[in-house]
Amino acid sequence: MTVPLSDTPPGVTYDAVVLAGGRAARLGGTAKARLVVDGEPLLDRALTASGRAREVVVVGPPELADALAGVRPAPVLTREDPPFGGPVAGLAAGLRALPTPAAAWVLLLAVDVPYAAGAIALLEQAVSRAPVDGAYLVRAGRAQWLVGLYRRAALDAALLGIVPDGAPMKRVVGGFRCAEVPDRAGWSDDIDTPADAARLGATTDDHRKDLR
Repeated sequence: MTVPLSDTPPGVTYDAVVLAGGRAARLGGTAKARLVVDGEPLLDRALTASGRAREVVVVGPPELADALAGVRPAPVLTREDPPFGGPVAGLAAGLRALPTPAAAWVLLLAVDVPYAAGAIALLEQAVSRAPVDGAYLVRAGRAQWLVGLYRRAALDAALLGIVPDGAPMKRVVGGFRCAEVPDRAGWSDDIDTPADAARLGATTDDHRKDLR
């Protein structure tokens, strides 16, 4: 299902899970959450993108606690089980850490998608217009499930039948009825390699240290 672009965000209540716990092996182990794009760390950009969420959980290593210390309202920091267990393990840990009662929807964001904020209103619109289990970005035929808004009940039900460690996100969302939101602006572009970092202008600190 393809959802047309629109400018008016509806009122959708959701919590947010920010995935910030990957190994970043192809970036030489550089912590993605601390990469800087346009003068702002990727973790800060993800928190800005989730600014309309009722509650926010960041899934990542304990070292991120200092970066979250000044954030108000304070996100919850938790760790996927096992550490570096992949996005499904991170999602499961994030859902467990959200307070109860749960919001009806969950915004799922990977920390390495610096321009995701531009798509949040479109995801909200998509889930408000049709009886769907979620919505995610699609760019040039490629689904970006880690910039998506999903029904909490659907996520909980899907995770019941999955061993999270190392599981692909398709195992979770593949059976959902989802709206596909066209990404024509590169909101879903992520940073996995030094080439991605160079293309999106990501550096390791505010002094613009190049990752190549």
